[in-house]
Amino acid sequence: MTPCNRGRIHSIESFGTVDGPGIRFVVFFQGCPMRCQYCHNPDTWKLDGGTEKTVEEILSAYDKNKNFYKNGGITATGGEPLLQLPFLTCLFQHAKEKGIHTCLDTSGIAYTPERAEEFAALFKVTDLVLLDIKHSNEEGHRALTAQSQKPVWAFGEALGQAGVPVVVRHVFVPGITDGREHLLSLGRQLRRLRTLKGLEVLPYHTMGVAKYRSLGLDYPLEGVPNADKDAARKAREIILEGYRGQNMP
Repeated sequence: MTPCNRGRIHSIESFGTVDGPGIRFVVFFQGCPMRCQYCHNPDTWKLDGGTEKTVEEILSAYDKNKNFYKNGGITATGGEPLLQLPFLTCLFQHAKEKGIHTCLDTSGIAYTPERAEEFAALFKVTDLVLLDIKHSNEEGHRALTAQSQKPVWAFGEALGQAGVPVVVRHVFVPGITDGREHLLSLGRQLRRLRTLKGLEVLPYHTMGVAKYRSLGLDYPLEGVPNADKDAARKAREIILEGYRGQNMP
């Protein structure tokens, strides 16, 4: 068994419906360098948390219900899957050998051009990327996540060069990511993504508050209300306005 065959997994959801096309087998990777103020999985942050699993164990669990996933597949999310790049690539390689559709849900934060060959190997076995873009500018991104956004855009551009389809996801947070200029700016920047296939604007919710309390953590967005779904839909329209009406589903 090769070292790349083992990774740390937070949890697995066997019936995901919002993590890519069709019904998905969703693998939550352990570890994340970001500290998003609206994160609803703070228990995924620590790299040494979760449970060690092998590719064989994960795919064996998938096979138990594989008939459910014939129009879906496997989604790697987190945490941040790119922190475990060799293991992630190994998982997707074995999945593709079995004819399984692979989807990566990531912020792109762990991308570095110094590992271009390793990322190229991942791109070859990735059918779709759900790219979580947190903010339209560096200052806002650092305030929201405690990290620079530069690796995010570099990752998005690398996906374009590799021809990997991308669907952008953006969380609409009242008072933080709801400004018209922010949304227009984000739309303009999306032109950098050559393989952009879609845009999802997700309304902020407070379902993660209880988990913070159970972990003894202060919730950074205490008092911020759930986002209105209609407002999130309008925000998507503004982003598309910034994108200048290019065709996106």
